[in-house]
Amino acid sequence: MFENSARTELSELGEFALIDHLSKNVKTFNSNTIKGIGDDAAVIDNGQTYNLLSTDMMVEGAHFDLTYTPLKHLGYKAVVSNISDIAAMNGKATHIVVSLAMSNRFSLEAIEDLYVGILAACNLYKVDLIGGDTTSSSKGLIINIACYGEVAKEKVTYRSGCKEGDLLVVTGDLGSAYLGLHILEREKRIFLEKPDFKPDLEGNDYIIQRQLKPEARVDIVEILNGLNIVPSSMIDISDGLSSEIQHLAKQSNVGFTIYEDKLPIDPIAYQRAIDLGIDPTVAALNGGEDYELLFTVSQDHYEVLKKELDLSIIGHAVAEHEGLHLISKSNNKHKLTAQGWNNFS
Repeated sequence: MFENSARTELSELGEFALIDHLSKNVKTFNSNTIKGIGDDAAVIDNGQTYNLLSTDMMVEGAHFDLTYTPLKHLGYKAVVSNISDIAAMNGKATHIVVSLAMSNRFSLEAIEDLYVGILAACNLYKVDLIGGDTTSSSKGLIINIACYGEVAKEKVTYRSGCKEGDLLVVTGDLGSAYLGLHILEREKRIFLEKPDFKPDLEGNDYIIQRQLKPEARVDIVEILNGLNIVPSSMIDISDGLSSEIQHLAKQSNVGFTIYEDKLPIDPIAYQRAIDLGIDPTVAALNGGEDYELLFTVSQDHYEVLKKELDLSIIGHAVAEHEGLHLISKSNNKHKLTAQGWNNFS
């Protein structure tokens, strides 16, 4: 099936190139498999509606640091990241299963704290926890959650439906979670040097919350449904705006032009980026973990969408050969490249 004549480092591929490589030989055998690998969730025909299935793994040291991540928040975030994938298909999450691998440094009380967060997310989003698995780990904590949901057949939204001329829309604000992570990492470095140091987090509540306790934008799915708008394509922003734009472009065979002055950046995040010596636009484009929704719609919906305060129209789809570009505030055209999260870097 796979020929390994030479060693190739995974860091040379990155997560998505690895998925493409491994999935090229995958075949489906059941006629009710509508969509397999390649979107935010798999799509399975159950007769009257489509079922959605997504899974996500979080590994200590790679995806989270327990030095500054409370276990309650970690459990909550692990669930939310999966619910966000279902929302990105224009669906509603209904069930999850949770699998844990943990080393012997974790006590029963610690795992109970983790489950406080898991159950808090389930209660808020009305999702049933219906099972899972536990095993030992030689080092650290690993959390894997599979999320199950559903969507009406006529409303399912893929990454692949965008058309030239469609508007590119993003929810909420961008870059805050990335900046919150920077603050937490800064305070950790100081703590390691001075163990009696008390963290200085004043004024950073919002961006730290965006990192430790994000929310899935299920409200936007409900708003769009109420407006009778079905996005032509959609994805959630977990790896950074520029990376997700590239996914939509690749799957839909289009290009995109976006505008720097249209990027939604919270004023607190903007100022904190300046304080940290980070370009706010770079944080918005490449930060990741915002768990906002990025979607496209026909220009026919412009008048309705521009009235929604939590939506920003940041650009539009162009012909594929035109590529991906950012128009700066000074009206210069820059090629848009993805520099977001890479699991194997």
